Amino acid sequence: MIDDDDTFELYDLRVDVLATDRPMVCGHRAGDWLEVRGENLTMPAGQSFSIYALAALLPLLPAKQRRSSANDWMTTDTDVACPDPNCGARFRITRIGTRTFRHSEVTVTRIRTDGDKGEDG
Repeated sequence: MIDDDDTFELYDLRVDVLATDRPMVCGHRAGDWLEVRGENLTMPAGQSFSIYALAALLPLLPAKQRRSSANDWMTTDTDVACPDPNCGARFRITRIGTRTFRHSEVTVTRIRTDGDKGEDG
């Protein structure tokens, strides 16, 4: 039997640009930031973010949005290097809050029970 509560939580995230002792060559500025709230990525008006840096960050963001063990590196490790080996920028991913979603509002795929064989059979 499926519980009527089809909710789940994701973390909202903030990604901050950090300076290091090496120069930033990709147009990053210390203090710049973006946020991920649910599935939406936002940043302040007038601020830009390198698509190459985003390419390095995007695979990590959905994983950082989900609960993980306190022993998991996805929980403990927060800093990501700019993918350009000549750039000194670092990006810190911080969990800033949680947001509740309903399965029924984000997909048309139904929740399967233990007895379900799925759509294929």
